[in-house]
Amino acid sequence: MPDAVPEVVAGTTVDHLTATYQAHYRSLLGLAALLLDDTASCEDVVQEAFIRVHSARNRVRDREKTLAYLRQTVVNLSRSALRRRILGVKLLSKPMPDMASAEEGAYDQLERDDLIKAMRGLQRRQREVLVLRYFADMTESQVAETLGISLGSVKAYGSRGIAALRVAMEAAQS
Repeated sequence: MPDAVPEVVAGTTVDHLTATYQAHYRSLLGLAALLLDDTASCEDVVQEAFIRVHSARNRVRDREKTLAYLRQTVVNLSRSALRRRILGVKLLSKPMPDMASAEEGAYDQLERDDLIKAMRGLQRRQREVLVLRYFADMTESQVAETLGISLGSVKAYGSRGIAALRVAMEAAQS
């Protein structure tokens, strides 16, 4: 009877894979965290990597390369996860912009035209006070300082100007 040659077991054993899991799970999770942005995805990727290497453990010829295979699988799965996310974002239906209809735009333009026409019909000081107060968003004190008039005059011109605008706008709309 010839001398029996010991049988060489090719591949990673379940025990070796379990030991690798216990020793390197955290570092593989850290690797996934560098590539992905949330913990749940990182954990999923690492778990999937172990499942895939476990399924293919007979093809891993050198047990010392098990960790290298796991790392490469984590990287590949992370890339795939990112690709799926990017594709998902691209495929999401884009909401229509909040745009007014053509009619609404026309009505807005008419109202602006009416407002400009009404503003031109005001006295010069009333127009200046209203433009600075409401369009330039200045306080009454800032308007008074800019125009070189008293605070009381700003209030009076503003009040009279708004009353005159109201009358002019109502006349334009009827």
